[in-house]
Amino acid sequence: FWLLAGGFVWVVGDLFQQYAVKYAGITRGIPLSNTNQLWGLMWGILVFGELRGAPHSVFAQVIGGSIVMALGAVVIALSSVSRSEHLRWEVAAAREGSRYGVDPEYTRSRLAGKDVSVRRGRTWVDWSVVTIATATIIVFALAARAPQIALRAQWAATLAIVTLGMLGGAGFALWKTTRFN
Repeated sequence: FWLLAGGFVWVVGDLFQQYAVKYAGITRGIPLSNTNQLWGLMWGILVFGELRGAPHSVFAQVIGGSIVMALGAVVIALSSVSRSEHLRWEVAAAREGSRYGVDPEYTRSRLAGKDVSVRRGRTWVDWSVVTIATATIIVFALAARAPQIALRAQWAATLAIVTLGMLGGAGFALWKTTRFN
């Protein structure tokens, strides 16, 4: 079950990464999604006690590297492209849209991050896949036993609340922008 649950969380993260690439661009979406390493580091150190007993120099290196990574993510998140680069995107999108027979208005709208009026509902196949996947996870969860790992419950709860809060905030902002289309 735990491998299955980890895989499920990975898939959810990949979905958010796809939305990030789709709406923020690959040059922003991928580096920002790689900040998941910082979350893993915090869980490892604060919840599971990794680096326990390590010398202070190791902590300094790990925390220093993490700060550099976080600052890089902030710089990427706050950056914007120049008008000339945006024009190159438009030219490339028009060229590829023409090559593959995609409606130019659709291409322009998507490039601008606008919702396109094309709506497709979920089919019975979509709902069947979701239902079967959910049922499979529930069956394995009911049979699973908690692993015997020492952890700090207060830190686990704190990080879980912060993570869910950020997920909720980001999900709401994404829903306002895209309606998850």
